[in-house]
Amino acid sequence: MAEGATKDWTLEQFPIRTYDKLRYADTDRQGHVNNAVFSTFLETGRVELIYDSEAPLASSDTSFVIVNINLQLRAEIHWPGTVDIGSAVTRVGNSSIQLHQGIFQNGVCCATAESVIVCIDNNTQKPTTLADAARRNLSRLETANKR
Repeated sequence: MAEGATKDWTLEQFPIRTYDKLRYADTDRQGHVNNAVFSTFLETGRVELIYDSEAPLASSDTSFVIVNINLQLRAEIHWPGTVDIGSAVTRVGNSSIQLHQGIFQNGVCCATAESVIVCIDNNTQKPTTLADAARRNLSRLETANKR
């Protein structure tokens, strides 16, 4: 196992799962995926939640912006291949959603992150209350996360 990697987290612990294909351009001079790309992987996971075709959180009048991200790098990721991304809702506020996410390669947890996204009104660019439908969908995910 790579130094710094952990077996504490598994992809199965996350109710929302997706993946990303690694690109050669993601690598840096040290031969591993550059740390800046990890944030892009996390974005892929957030998009799965926000724009889920069966239960979207954003409406035509709202968007989500990231206001906080705390990323813990645990192991290198190497090209070629894919990464799996797990996401879980840990808290729902008035206009905000707190997420816990993990990035995995070959079953190894290479990074974890805590982030907060806020729903904003597209016209005013100010926080707005989450829609009732979004709250119901998030409530299901919070319940799934506590199992």
